[in-house]
Amino acid sequence: MSGTQRRAEILVAARRVFAERGYAASTDEVARAAGVSQPYVVRLFGTKRELFLAAYSEASEQILATLGAVPAGPDAGRAMGDAYVSLLADRDLLRLVMHGFIAGADEEVGRVARHTLGEAFHLFRERSGADDETARGFVAHGMLINVLLAVDAPAHRGEDGGLDALVQCVEDSITERRTA
Repeated sequence: MSGTQRRAEILVAARRVFAERGYAASTDEVARAAGVSQPYVVRLFGTKRELFLAAYSEASEQILATLGAVPAGPDAGRAMGDAYVSLLADRDLLRLVMHGFIAGADEEVGRVARHTLGEAFHLFRERSGADDETARGFVAHGMLINVLLAVDAPAHRGEDGGLDALVQCVEDSITERRTA
């Protein structure tokens, strides 16, 4: 396996491990998940921070590429919503992004987090022609979905009536989007 392939394999493992454990995960945990030695991970990425930043940047780029692939036009708002919903299948992607927002006090991680939010807002306005308030709602709804996934809300139905109602409301909006 080439160094490029091994690096990509380590980033897949890092996405999974950091999604599960956040920035508290160690390079050793990532190495074990990737089936390589911890010194090899450090040799490729330098530090845990750089490994996290690489995995987080890749995840953020995937989200922006998915949104950016939607052509401008009258149906762009709905298409961008559908594109974002398609990302829900990769729970690790969205949970890693949440951990990135949490780790946003780090200068570089914070820069990626702020860019991701700003660019999602910009892309939605640009592609859909929507006003600022509608674009804000799009980003806010996406963040709500991320938070609900991060706390595994759907798996805890029956524990809290208010949360149950919120999850149902969000699930209904996603179902409407998929069947429209």
